[in-house]
Amino acid sequence: MKHFFLFLFLFGVSVSHAQQKIRQGNFKNLKGITAYTVTFDYSGLQVHGFDSEEDYLEEKMEKRAHKEGEAEKFKLDWYADRSTKYEPQFIEYLNKRFENGEITFGKDIQAKHTLHVKTTWIYPGYNVVAGTEPAKISAILTIMETDNPSQILLQVEFNKSIGLEVGTFDFDQGDRIAKAYEKLAKNMAMQLKRVL
Repeated sequence: MKHFFLFLFLFGVSVSHAQQKIRQGNFKNLKGITAYTVTFDYSGLQVHGFDSEEDYLEEKMEKRAHKEGEAEKFKLDWYADRSTKYEPQFIEYLNKRFENGEITFGKDIQAKHTLHVKTTWIYPGYNVVAGTEPAKISAILTIMETDNPSQILLQVEFNKSIGLEVGTFDFDQGDRIAKAYEKLAKNMAMQLKRVL
């Protein structure tokens, strides 16, 4: 029985560590940094199950073509959700985790260091009568000097961050994906707290 619990513990540790991979630098390099300008990049984004983001949008718009205005609304929301949902929730979650002001994050602050979030993959999830599946995202987070972007202190890849729990009747795709950005922020905050 003791061996079984040891296996479960080690399995849990390996799963949590499998989510992140340091590509360059070290979290220790961030010690003492108290503010970050946050930037986002969605270029080259892959959507699960599709060859490209354009293919995904084409299929989803085609399914909505029979309802006037729905196809175009879907496309507009897909892009608008980035600045109205994903990014604010990512930044807000990080700031909440450092509510005593140890570290501040913002798109509009002028900080010596930049936290650049490049989303590489999205699984939008679903919420239908038959069941639900949370959204997931993969992203590369790079921390660099704002005035000298080639000076990278850390680059870490988070794979398939699963969205935090959403409301039972939350059918909005943008809200589901935003929850995955919150989980990404949670993963990053946990690591930053270790080097405070």
